[in-house]
Amino acid sequence: MHFGKGAQGVRAQLEREIAGVVPDPAMLPDDLDERDAWMETSLGASRAWRVSKAVSEWHSTMHGLIAREAFEEVLPDLEPAIARYQTGGPASLEPAGPEDSAPSYWQGVNFHRTAGGWEDHPQQGYIHGEIVHRRLVEAMYPGGIFLQRRAIAAMPPRDDYARILDMGASTGHFTAALQETYPSAQITGVDLSLRALEHAQRVANAHGWPWRLYQRAAEQTGFADGSFDLVASYILLHELPAAAIRGVFAEAFRVLEPGGDMIMSDVTRYADMDRLGVWRADSGARYGGEPYWRESASLDLATVAREAGFVDVSAAGLGPRAYPHVVQGRKPL
Repeated sequence: MHFGKGAQGVRAQLEREIAGVVPDPAMLPDDLDERDAWMETSLGASRAWRVSKAVSEWHSTMHGLIAREAFEEVLPDLEPAIARYQTGGPASLEPAGPEDSAPSYWQGVNFHRTAGGWEDHPQQGYIHGEIVHRRLVEAMYPGGIFLQRRAIAAMPPRDDYARILDMGASTGHFTAALQETYPSAQITGVDLSLRALEHAQRVANAHGWPWRLYQRAAEQTGFADGSFDLVASYILLHELPAAAIRGVFAEAFRVLEPGGDMIMSDVTRYADMDRLGVWRADSGARYGGEPYWRESASLDLATVAREAGFVDVSAAGLGPRAYPHVVQGRKPL
């Protein structure tokens, strides 16, 4: 984190140099790969560019490993609480069975360049949810990542919901925002990472929340038709290829009761950026270990929602950076 902040002067110099080589973003090639090659060539002699790339590579590679080291330092103090809240409380967790195989897009991918993937460390859920997010990411964007979750949770049209499904619940940050917004709701969460869900279970147990957590794919939850009156997700879709995203919307439609609501939020759409902004986002995704970002961010999610059957569909990016992009819809009566 401090290494990244220390490189702010270098990034400021790089921004000045980018402005010099790209006076008008419309001049950049239409094809993204050609655009990236053009930028690499145009900035190749820039010292600020080379340093910035080195810093980004180091940060992407090392942040998770440093977080693990930090976890090991505090583990003796944490072990009693981890053991207590893993099983002591009202939340339940159902792991995938031996006959359930993870989708191909999940297998062998180290999302966010997490060393060994999400399941490699027995406490990867705590490391990602409490150290990477609360200590590193939150320090770079004070208040922002959790304020956004609460804002999205409050956007659906009704004041109260009884049965909510969080698709891609991960370590429970957005799940908690949903619970706090709709305190009487029964919350169900699905995710492919067992380590992440284990930490979500601890979070729920610590608060006395009876979450029902399942290690399942969001596009194939296994729940009965019409099981929920609100289906939601926060920043899940960029982790999925386009076919899986369409499957997620179709599954959300299936498990919603007639008249139920859907809200999905994700990264800024490429259609909402100029060509230079798209290049920045695309480059950052490659460094950040996001293999499906381009495919996902290029989708028109409102169209995907309508194709799944939703009506009263709306989609818009929030704030000056159009982040997050939020799509809402309703299942017809």
